[in-house]
Amino acid sequence: MDAVDHRAEVREFLTTRRAKITPQQAGLPVVGQRRVPGLRRGEVASLAGVSIEYYARLERGQLAGVSASVLDALARALQLDVAEREHLYDLARAADGSSLLTRPRRRGDKPWKPSAGLQWILDAMRDAPAIIANGRGDLLAANHLGRALYSDLFADPTGKPNFARFTFLDPAARRFYPDWDFFADITVAMLRTEAGRHPHDRALHELVGELSTRSEEFRRRWSAHDVRVHTSGTKHFHHSVVGDLHLAYETVDLRDDTGVALTAYAAEPGSPSERALLLLASWAAAPIAPERPGEATAATGPSHSDTRERP
Repeated sequence: MDAVDHRAEVREFLTTRRAKITPQQAGLPVVGQRRVPGLRRGEVASLAGVSIEYYARLERGQLAGVSASVLDALARALQLDVAEREHLYDLARAADGSSLLTRPRRRGDKPWKPSAGLQWILDAMRDAPAIIANGRGDLLAANHLGRALYSDLFADPTGKPNFARFTFLDPAARRFYPDWDFFADITVAMLRTEAGRHPHDRALHELVGELSTRSEEFRRRWSAHDVRVHTSGTKHFHHSVVGDLHLAYETVDLRDDTGVALTAYAAEPGSPSERALLLLASWAAAPIAPERPGEATAATGPSHSDTRERP
């Protein structure tokens, strides 16, 4: 994928947000026939308290030098949520490279690995699946139960599991995510958010280029310019060994300035999912027996070189 066209990113983000707000939602009267979905440029300009000429310049992608007060006014006029507002600020930072305070941070090219101490902490979380991933969706580390939960991803033959590639390119994702459309939506929205934060991330550009080439489902979602901050909630999985799992999760950023975050999962006490999670723990802890001719190995737990069991 070529370098990001920042003006095109800004233009498409603002136009797609404008198209989502109806005059009724904005508290504006509806007069005559409307040729465009959502709000007109002049209506956004009026709501934001700027001239239509100035807003038109912004929507052409010229965000360099825009003040925080104008960005806040735009966010209010377009009724942006927290993730969308932060994305707008990220786009403005990328457009204004003159200030060290607003320049997007560049990540190093060296692959991230957990320190020994961090891996010990993960491994000490014996009753809860825990993983570490970055904004590109690379699955970088896990405890034993996390590897069992995400055994499908860890079976990636490249040895570099990635949530976006798994979601859009691996047929197992449709079984693992019963609500596949929901997971597909949030996966792309999180990648779009990451692209705003790190517009110079070559690995991210390559990932988006690959998925755009190979998946029409990805291309359609990417063109929507939706963004998302994904930190807590409940996820529904269908594991090939233990079946359905409804797990609460919390995601926290690690304070090492590399854009990685830890996610831990838990089931409601006394629920079927808690029993399934205990079964998953037993499966994960099972010793790997030598395979005999003609025998399946599905009953054995995952190892660091585990292969995926298909349903």
